[in-house]
Amino acid sequence: MLLAVGRTPNTGDLGLQAAGVKVDAHGFILVDDGLKTSAPHIWALGDCNGRGAFTHTSYNDYEIAAANLLDGAQRKVSDRIPVYALYVDPPLGRVGLTEAEARAKGHKVRIGVRPMTRVGRAVEKGETRGFIKVVADHDSDAILGAAILGVGGDEAIHGVIEAMAAGVTATAYTRVVAIHPTVSELVPTAFGELSP
Repeated sequence: MLLAVGRTPNTGDLGLQAAGVKVDAHGFILVDDGLKTSAPHIWALGDCNGRGAFTHTSYNDYEIAAANLLDGAQRKVSDRIPVYALYVDPPLGRVGLTEAEARAKGHKVRIGVRPMTRVGRAVEKGETRGFIKVVADHDSDAILGAAILGVGGDEAIHGVIEAMAAGVTATAYTRVVAIHPTVSELVPTAFGELSP
């Protein structure tokens, strides 16, 4: 059995206090929305800042800091849509808010769920455990989040990631023509089955 209870940053022996860099109670380096620390001319990127702890978020930290420092951009970590995958069997791909998180933030939500038993590619591969679940705001039709737990879920979630980044609505997503037979082709169908 493997139990993962979190991560601890390896910042204790860096002499951060002497440099004027503040950390939180867990040792994560405190940063603002542009990844600046409490010390002038020092930025903290990656796992040490507690803003993601994934390879993809660490790389995005670099993109934000580089754009702000070198190009005069005003990019912010808070503009990042949360995304991750768990490489379990079957894999899980996640983007945005869960249903519970959306409700906790005050959204009136619509939910669409499609079991993998109704996804042709999953049936063809004989891997029908899991589901596709999408969450949209009832009033604005904004896509709030999605989860794909099942064969190819870690790849298929990218369509929703890109749609959210582009501001595509749930209704517009239902009009996407997807390639058959794939797991991704049933994501528009899940959006078409949204209900309160």
